[in-house]
Amino acid sequence: QVQLVESGGGLVQPGGSLRLSCVASGFSFNDYVMKWFRQAPGKERELVAGISVYGADAMFADSVKGRFTISRDNVKSTMYLQMNSLKPEDTAIYYCAAGGPMYTDRGVVYWGQGTQVTVSS
Repeated sequence: QVQLVESGGGLVQPGGSLRLSCVASGFSFNDYVMKWFRQAPGKERELVAGISVYGADAMFADSVKGRFTISRDNVKSTMYLQMNSLKPEDTAIYYCAAGGPMYTDRGVVYWGQGTQVTVSS
């Protein structure tokens, strides 16, 4: 069956870094735009970053531009989110998602279960 499994979350101090991974199985990873979303307590889900099918193009929310990078390895069916200079406002559950145009939060067909990122001193 289809699975998107995130890992790499945890507790980090402000200014620190984390690298999230998302391993896909059960569908043709190479055919899908991949995205990272996040949802903080009491807030709506937010599209954080997206990457095109072959990784040539990427987009980032204004709130994370210059701090986060996104990449994918189509051989390993894995997507990554490198998060640097983390801030307390980055605290959220981060979700991996597949499908839909890269620049929108629409059209997602598969979701991961999420991984918690907490930025606190």
